Amino acid sequence: MRFLHTADWHIGKKLHGYDLLEEQKAAFEQILAIAKAEKVEAIVVAGDLYDRSVPAVEAIEVFNQMIIKMNLQEKYPVLAISGNHDSSVRLETGGPWFAQSNFHLNTQLIQAFQPIEMNNTQFFLLPYFEPISARIYFENEAIRTIEQAMKAVINEMTKQFKPDMAHVLVSHFFVAGSEKSDSETKLMVGGLDTVPVSLLEVFDYTALGHLHGKNALQAPKARYSGSPLKFSLSEKNQQKGVFIVDVTPGHTEFTFKELTPFRDIVQIEGAFKEITAPAFYESINREDYLHIQLTDRAIIPNMMNQLRQIYPRIIGVERLFGRETKSQGEARQTLKTLEPVALVDQFFTEVTGEVLSVQQQSWLKEHLAAIHQEERGK
Repeated sequence: MRFLHTADWHIGKKLHGYDLLEEQKAAFEQILAIAKAEKVEAIVVAGDLYDRSVPAVEAIEVFNQMIIKMNLQEKYPVLAISGNHDSSVRLETGGPWFAQSNFHLNTQLIQAFQPIEMNNTQFFLLPYFEPISARIYFENEAIRTIEQAMKAVINEMTKQFKPDMAHVLVSHFFVAGSEKSDSETKLMVGGLDTVPVSLLEVFDYTALGHLHGKNALQAPKARYSGSPLKFSLSEKNQQKGVFIVDVTPGHTEFTFKELTPFRDIVQIEGAFKEITAPAFYESINREDYLHIQLTDRAIIPNMMNQLRQIYPRIIGVERLFGRETKSQGEARQTLKTLEPVALVDQFFTEVTGEVLSVQQQSWLKEHLAAIHQEERGK
């Protein structure tokens, strides 16, 4: 059985106010091209299909078109689960008839114990769940943590194992990257319990979602595919992609296939005069999402407006060496020359270290216009 493992699509997610739907559609097209080139027999999506439990209409439309193309037009079986960002209640609408086209979307714990069988493989699709769901399902008040819940869940799954088939778990949770050593530490992410990787050893492969880097876990038979896009500055050096997995009973091989970002997240450094010179900005992709590190100490009047005229997608500006102070008189004179929008923009950046998002700029201009209109009417 050969399948493609992806996860954490987060359709509808924004990056510092910038819409990523165009980037997400481009990544999807690459994923589909990889599926064709590698002749996979199914596509696995390990949770977080959407970024929000109540996604925007535009996000739903994009996701629907992706599923139509992947499943109905290209005829790929799709094995998907809900993640912690998804609303299981909303996603499960239509589930009973999705399966008629080989689109298997599990959103409830009980569904995980009914494996999907394809070729020589049993797929156990385990959606994101809280310990209380396992406590109720197993009628066991002793289940209080994810680790305890997973022990019960996997024990129940193994009862469905067919010895002549490979067994694949698809799920969405934190797995402790615990390599055997003299001083083993338990990895805690976000304060939540993790699942020992040893619990997953009964499966020939575990396709994970939740963490956005492909190197988040280095286990012989378990991997996070990572997200198809970079969603934060901390991910700027991560290579995004998908795994192509080949499983037979008792044997697994997987390879990582890279995706090329439609727009990348890039960090640039230099003096204001340097990075606003044509010789510099014509040598880079100005359409990328940029985090700018300025080496200047002096105050730069109307800095953000000048930068935005050259770089349309700035996600942050950082002063590497602080800012040179001016006398109160000079500072007041500089502020007097700024338009209201630029003044608020500069104040926001200097106080927070971030730039106003597209939505925040829109709100600011709208309210300033209303104030101006009110003043004119007096």
